[in-house]
Amino acid sequence: MCGQRDLFADLDETIQGLVTFGDTSNVPVKGKGNIPIKLKNGDHSYIAGVYYVPAIKHNMLSIGQLMEKGYTFYTKNCHLIVKNYNGRLIVYVKMSKNRMFSLNIQYDAAKCLSAITNNEEWLWHLRLEHLNFTSLKMLASKKMVKGVPHIDHPDEVYESCVLSKHHRSSFAKEVNWKANKPLELVHTDVCGLIKPMSTGQNRYFSRKTWIYFLKRKSEVLNCFKDFKAIVEKQSGYKIRTVRSDQGEEYTSNDFEAFCTQQGIRHQTTPAYILQLNGAGERKNQTILDMARSLLKAKKLPKQYWAEVVSCAVYLLNRCPTRSLEAFTPEEAWSGYKPSVTHL
Repeated sequence: MCGQRDLFADLDETIQGLVTFGDTSNVPVKGKGNIPIKLKNGDHSYIAGVYYVPAIKHNMLSIGQLMEKGYTFYTKNCHLIVKNYNGRLIVYVKMSKNRMFSLNIQYDAAKCLSAITNNEEWLWHLRLEHLNFTSLKMLASKKMVKGVPHIDHPDEVYESCVLSKHHRSSFAKEVNWKANKPLELVHTDVCGLIKPMSTGQNRYFSRKTWIYFLKRKSEVLNCFKDFKAIVEKQSGYKIRTVRSDQGEEYTSNDFEAFCTQQGIRHQTTPAYILQLNGAGERKNQTILDMARSLLKAKKLPKQYWAEVVSCAVYLLNRCPTRSLEAFTPEEAWSGYKPSVTHL
């Protein structure tokens, strides 16, 4: 039971009733719902089926109801120990002087997020994860996607964009050869370590504006194999060259052996000179700029970075790039003009 309305993530107020205490007094039940909590390891969870009882001053957990859900209880050395049906420790709390067991639960605020603006230019800027207005105008004027109206550059500056997109130095212009056919040259890079972990416990991501979320860098080779199989099947072309930095995930014997076995030429750029891995590093920077802008603008918790990054990659595939004059990357790859009317 809980007496604080603001702790509920959702509440069904059609559920009514009475709670009777040991002195036979009654207090009304005003609803039933779920309360989000944050565990000590940073994970998020819920206490489900909580009655909303405004009259009580202290929130209470029912041992009987937890037992019905498969939890086990025992006491040892004046401590109450609770484990779930998998044997995982849930509660370890010391008995107080008045022989009560008081839990210090860290409640997680229920978040409701929205983007509201009356200005259509700024609305499309937000919908496309803070895409610059030059690119927005190009999308509409060259009809690169379906659904974007004519966009004029507003005179205002969006603070979160300025703060999120600062960078130290510009990347050198590309001096190496460029591909003429699909998959003739694939750029790849791993961005990490990213903290905190995402909601899926991921720490890294790899690019080509196909994106893979990794828990460990050791997963790079398996992701590259999956990527190779998918894009070669979809396009009918074979990967000829892959360009990366000299990270251990790319210079390992297993990665080199796979490239040799598949007839893939592996180019590496000089170590510790990020600018020379231009396409990969620049793409990482663009993705993270968009992600930071959205996290900062909507005040989202940082652990949602993976969801935001995934959205950024989806949108970047449908936004202009200097490498293509009148097409988005999505159309250049698939041959179909994408639509953004559902955003």
